[in-house]
Amino acid sequence: MKKTLPALISHIALILALIVVMGILGIIASGAAAEGSEKFTGELERGVTLRILENDTAKEQGYLKELLDSFNAEYAEYGIKAVDANMDQYTDLETGGPYGYGPDVLYQANDALMKYVDGTRKHILPLPVEELDCYEYIDERAWDAYKVTIENQNFYCGVPVNIQQPLLYYRKDLLPADWENEWDDDKNGVPDIIENWSAMYRYSKQIRTESGGSKYGYMKSLNDGYFASGYFFSYGGYVFGGEDGKDTSDVGFSKNDGFKGAKIIRQLASVMNLECTEDTITKNSYSRMAQGAYFATMTTPDVYTMFIKEMVNAGYTEEYARENVVMKNVPKLPVSGDLEDESQGFKDMTVMGGVNGYAVSSYTKSPNAALAFVNFATSYKMIKLRSELLGISPARSDLADELGGLNSVINDNLNKGTIYVMPSVRALAQVWTPLQTYCEEFIRNGRSA
Repeated sequence: MKKTLPALISHIALILALIVVMGILGIIASGAAAEGSEKFTGELERGVTLRILENDTAKEQGYLKELLDSFNAEYAEYGIKAVDANMDQYTDLETGGPYGYGPDVLYQANDALMKYVDGTRKHILPLPVEELDCYEYIDERAWDAYKVTIENQNFYCGVPVNIQQPLLYYRKDLLPADWENEWDDDKNGVPDIIENWSAMYRYSKQIRTESGGSKYGYMKSLNDGYFASGYFFSYGGYVFGGEDGKDTSDVGFSKNDGFKGAKIIRQLASVMNLECTEDTITKNSYSRMAQGAYFATMTTPDVYTMFIKEMVNAGYTEEYARENVVMKNVPKLPVSGDLEDESQGFKDMTVMGGVNGYAVSSYTKSPNAALAFVNFATSYKMIKLRSELLGISPARSDLADELGGLNSVINDNLNKGTIYVMPSVRALAQVWTPLQTYCEEFIRNGRSA
């Protein structure tokens, strides 16, 4: 007898809970936090070299070089030089740091950074964030991603750079020619296709049928837990319970009406091919959208330039590409939890998100120079350049307001809670694989049913 969606979700939640409980958990001791803070004396170390670990996109698009060159020119008089750490972007500080192989400064998502303070040994330092130029321009929710509270005192182990949330990417030039008459029921001048998932679902079904399966509408690797989890969250599911969302004994994807999110995922999978159950779509979405084989996908704002690059490779001008590859906030979901039932209207989708930022290794021999680098890298000038080159949505509210558009929307989403920030605990790493396996299982079973 086939399991129902709620039963399947409860089953996977139990597996997640068992795996998580087996993890090694811990909290920062107040003595260790104080000791870490004392390393920042305000006196720059002279004649030192800082190893900076950045992500691959920053390297490929030239941002890291711009950052290093600018910083090195600014601090040449102190004999301080920053260089590329030349390490994999997912290098584990915990394994390499104690032996001198880790970077001095590292840039990663909040969950990746904060795992280094969730244990018996602390691998990144609590920072005197009030001394940073960006401090007053970053909202509390962004800082919270890096907060540890000890004896009613808050410590921050990272500095927010950009807010990550899934966005819808679509080809404006592939919208139906008659969308104003056929796909704009509320007559607001915006295609329903990109406003709600029900219309996107219908349009995707139409494209696949009319093309005989050679073209698709919305395409996404639905086994990717980071993106798939938003469907569960939108109907009351969550990762961990507790007031702070860090109670790892309570895994809540199945809680409340979370099973409705599973139904949405299964419905979306029905208008895709079986590549949606593995990583193929994620890897080829840039080129396939450029070729016109996909109308839309979902990913984060920091890879926008990858779509533009593939459009140019496909023969389009960069101007045409930038005009027609559009990012927007994710569509709304039907309140009913059924893409074929719009009778109850639509609700905002809550998505998994994160706050990428900089941290300073506790193994650095130059903590003050490293802090100076973080201060420079999070300055208005450098974050604006990062936004221009990489398409990130800045955590600095002053810059987000100035840039407007999606940048303001993403900041607003964070503040109103429709971005579910990844829990900053080590145990989160143990969630992704079982969640991925589960999504693959119920999508395959649903497609064959």
